[in-house]
Amino acid sequence: MAVNSKYQDKHVDAVINDMIAVLEKHQAPLDLSLMALGNMVTNLLNAQVGESQRVALAQVFSKALMDSVKIQSH
Repeated sequence: MAVNSKYQDKHVDAVINDMIAVLEKHQAPLDLSLMALGNMVTNLLNAQVGESQRVALAQVFSKALMDSVKIQSH
């Protein structure tokens, strides 16, 4: 999603590939995969972000997601 990141592409790709492997292991269809990923995002925000910043970070995340979908669809 992010254009600029403090993480190396190799590290990001490894994490993504592991997450994909888990979804494939469970033969999760698209709706279940999206639900699980959405719940994961919610859990991360609730566990690691202060209450005063959660909504703002969720909005930034949502915008980045929307922007990445728009870019790929053109």
